[in-house]
Amino acid sequence: MRICSRCIQPDTRPKIYFNEEGVCGACLWYDEKENIDWQERENKLQEIADWAKKSSAGNYDCVIGVSGGKDSTKQVITARDVLGLRCLLVNGEPDNITDIGRYNIENLKNLGFDVLCLRPNPKLMKKLVKRDFYKYLNPVKITEYSLYASSYIVAEQFDAPLIIQGENVALTLGISLSGLDKNYDALTVNQSPTLISDWKEYLEVEGVQEKDLFLFHYDQNRLRQKNIQAIYMQYFLKEWSYRGNAEFAQKHGLKYRKNLDPNSIGTYMEFAQLDTDMHVVNQMLKCIKLGFGECVDHACYDLRDGKISRDEAIELVKKYDGKCDPKYIDEFCQSIDITVNEFWKVANKFRGPMWKLDSQKKWNNAYITMLDQL
Repeated sequence: MRICSRCIQPDTRPKIYFNEEGVCGACLWYDEKENIDWQERENKLQEIADWAKKSSAGNYDCVIGVSGGKDSTKQVITARDVLGLRCLLVNGEPDNITDIGRYNIENLKNLGFDVLCLRPNPKLMKKLVKRDFYKYLNPVKITEYSLYASSYIVAEQFDAPLIIQGENVALTLGISLSGLDKNYDALTVNQSPTLISDWKEYLEVEGVQEKDLFLFHYDQNRLRQKNIQAIYMQYFLKEWSYRGNAEFAQKHGLKYRKNLDPNSIGTYMEFAQLDTDMHVVNQMLKCIKLGFGECVDHACYDLRDGKISRDEAIELVKKYDGKCDPKYIDEFCQSIDITVNEFWKVANKFRGPMWKLDSQKKWNNAYITMLDQL
């Protein structure tokens, strides 16, 4: 296992890359940002927006997928108030949406937008979430398909020429993946690590037909033929960051978690993934598979932005990474009709090689041990 020589990102992230000096792709992107002509990029963004306004054959210039969180708030306010676009927002409502998630999506609506709320068949979702838990130890995998595809489907149906996404993970996470370029073209979002496996694999699930999966995929070629563009807003904005977007969104009514216990959700950031508690479970499962969870990501964001030191990042990770309140595990198990014992039986089968049982039958993580040695 290698750890980035600048931040603390490990090489167990799928498709991550390091240069010869041991610097990860995400840190290299931060270096690249210093040499970008941001005015030129903002001009290009306005040029695309002006094209969309002239090209619109329907009521909307653009479609934006939103959760009600920090990034989607930044996107919609910028699209409407800076670029002058008429926006249609698409919200993929998660199962068992949290109270704060419900508040935040209502807040976004009340900022003055038309919003379509889409929710795939809950019975189907339960079946597919359970399947992905057993097959990939990734219960949110199928939800990512619908979250991304919905805005592309709606844009085609409403003749909106532009789709606006937030960040390009090839930049933010520093991954190298064929088909997912480090540019602004978001029509290739289905090449991201979660979505790259063919949606048709779900046809293997008993009782699932192709028509059941309409909301889980889009036709990239057909969108190009209709001259529909999709862009990553992150690519064009200098003022785009994890914490910066949260502070921006809070000024527009976003609510954070109150009385946050970092040990319960595995991170210290009170504005992360507010709309569903299943995300907390999934980040713990990610830690089981890859050796790191969400706190590592958040600490790396703050470290790269100069908010904390490397030593402070390490201490935060040692305290909170991979933690999850048992109540969230109980809720997840109830949602897919399995016992907690079954949950751990499945989870432990996926433990990555960095995990070792000691003489006390306690799991130890080699990544944490390496952090202690830095």
